[in-house]
Amino acid sequence: MSFFGQAGRPGQPQVMVMKTQNKREHGRKTQMVNIQAAKAVADVIRTTLGPKSMLKMILDMGGGILLTNDGNAILREIDVSHPAAKSMIQLSRAQDEEVGDGTTSVIILAGEMLTSAVPLIERSIHPSQITHGYFAALEEAKKVLANMATTVDNDDVTQIARVVRSCLGTKFSSRFGDLVVDLAVQSVRMISTSEGGLKESDIKRFARIERIPGGSMEDSKVLDGIMINKDITHPRMRRTIENPRIVLLDCPLEYKKGESQTDVELTAEEHFEALLKLEEKEIREMCDHILRLKPDVVVTEKGLSDLAQHFLVSNGVTALRRLKKTDNMRIARAVGATIVHRPDELREEHIGTKCKKFDIRKIGDEYFTFFEECEDPKACTILLRGASTDVLREIERNLQDAMFVARNVVYDPRLLPGGGACEMTVSQALNERAQHMKGSAQYAFRAVAEALEVIPRTLCQNCGADTIRIMTALRAKHANGENVTWGINGESGEIADMAEVSVWEPFLVKEQTFKTAIESACMILRIDDIVSGVSNPEAQEQQARQQAPPPEE
Repeated sequence: MSFFGQAGRPGQPQVMVMKTQNKREHGRKTQMVNIQAAKAVADVIRTTLGPKSMLKMILDMGGGILLTNDGNAILREIDVSHPAAKSMIQLSRAQDEEVGDGTTSVIILAGEMLTSAVPLIERSIHPSQITHGYFAALEEAKKVLANMATTVDNDDVTQIARVVRSCLGTKFSSRFGDLVVDLAVQSVRMISTSEGGLKESDIKRFARIERIPGGSMEDSKVLDGIMINKDITHPRMRRTIENPRIVLLDCPLEYKKGESQTDVELTAEEHFEALLKLEEKEIREMCDHILRLKPDVVVTEKGLSDLAQHFLVSNGVTALRRLKKTDNMRIARAVGATIVHRPDELREEHIGTKCKKFDIRKIGDEYFTFFEECEDPKACTILLRGASTDVLREIERNLQDAMFVARNVVYDPRLLPGGGACEMTVSQALNERAQHMKGSAQYAFRAVAEALEVIPRTLCQNCGADTIRIMTALRAKHANGENVTWGINGESGEIADMAEVSVWEPFLVKEQTFKTAIESACMILRIDDIVSGVSNPEAQEQQARQQAPPPEE
């Protein structure tokens, strides 16, 4: 029997530290297992890189089908047990939340960084020295990227659309032409603001995508306002209003109810009538505070009682109730209104007047409320139409990536050539730098340089091209640091000048991809011990029963 512990001097007993049911792996074996797990995750999505990428079909536990080539969407649905594999999956999620694109590249690159470290580990180079060299190579790579970046005018719609088109060239929606490109660029420009030299483009809060099955893709558009899935609360309320005055509330327009249980003791019949009159008086006062400003539309996040509806309808006011907080905030930003917490606090400056048309229309089987033709709206709704729900979900994922790319160009107008040109240029620079270095750091530089070639090599493989011949020609093009814009044409599999074929990537995406891949590889390389034990008491009892000897007959 073996115990996990520290052996003492000769003649002294071994000290038992961990429980015997704990499983432990340490040393070089741990590093090799982690590298194999990371490589397995990278191999899953390796074929989804580039315009000739393959799709993955994933069946979830509920019987639903996910059909996509988005790296983050694929890995999000995969259930893995190895801790290093889970860490790799979190990388694509972090990349998606940070810059919205490059989720597949970062996983492939991180897996190749770890694979390139295997020969160094076998040569007994300490992981700390490898990670030190990797971080030094990252700093050198960031300098090379900054030197080869070109700056564009982020107010030029044509240049932004060119970058977004490069991003969508690898997606399912590329077959629909420039429709998704126009939706992404138009929506990002609509919600972007600039104050004091600081640019803001909050896509998650102020640009909402509404999927409605039916119609054709050509019916998709960016609304110059907000659309919400709500109908009026009373049939006599107006459905179309020109130049409406809009009031936004986040309080209920009904009498105050008890928190849990309320007991009222009535000793006479007139007391019940008095109670009802008090409720009616309170609601009438709420409505009077609202009606004194002569609004046309009242929107509240909470409830709206029948009595309040009566008072509002009698004065020609249309009301919507139980909106989400996020929807209310987008309406406020689009129509220029202020969300008020109590009706008696309403002032004239709180009224929204930037909306030119309020309309309720039926699309499919549901009613939708439109706040349209807003003056300079800083929030919008993207309406997506399509044949099926699965197609719409994939289009939505592609549109989210495209919007993030457009936002990145707005934040940082620097661009880099795509098609693996950046990786080959940085690889060449690191190889040259390694020739003038001494010690183990030069091996780490060469390992990073070799790993970076996985991006153009994978593009060649996914095209079905002659990988060895194409990669040899590409290395010759990048020899001596020349032809920095030459990479792999993902459509044909041949080498091409990315500036001529107009394939560009945002600087923020590429820099974040390098940083995330190398930093995560260093983190996994520094793991030298994995201890897995049973901490759940029920699982411990079950394991004890399984290990117990069978009862004697």
